[in-house]
Amino acid sequence: MKDLAENLKYMRKHPVLGWGDKSGGYFRIPERGLDIVASNGGGWDHVSVSLLNRCPTWDEMEFVKRLFFRDTEAAFQLHPPIKDYKNIMPYCLHLWRPQAENILLPPVWMVAP
Repeated sequence: MKDLAENLKYMRKHPVLGWGDKSGGYFRIPERGLDIVASNGGGWDHVSVSLLNRCPTWDEMEFVKRLFFRDTEAAFQLHPPIKDYKNIMPYCLHLWRPQAENILLPPVWMVAP
């Protein structure tokens, strides 16, 4: 994950979480209507992306991925088992990346023939 300070121009005070710190914070991209909470603790990099009235699109998630992660890093959206599913915000998607290991990826020919 990139240093969160690289996105200071988007950082705002979160109404509940406050200002955050070097391991996490709230970011607002007004020209795209995106609200973002990013953190890098507990062995994971995590970014949640939400809008008020719809889920983020692929292009919006890709924009956020490039803002918060290095070009050499893979990040993923996770679909957990139903028993572990939680939905606090209806129009929110997440990006995850484990810090201590690489994400196993399928061969390129399977993804983009």
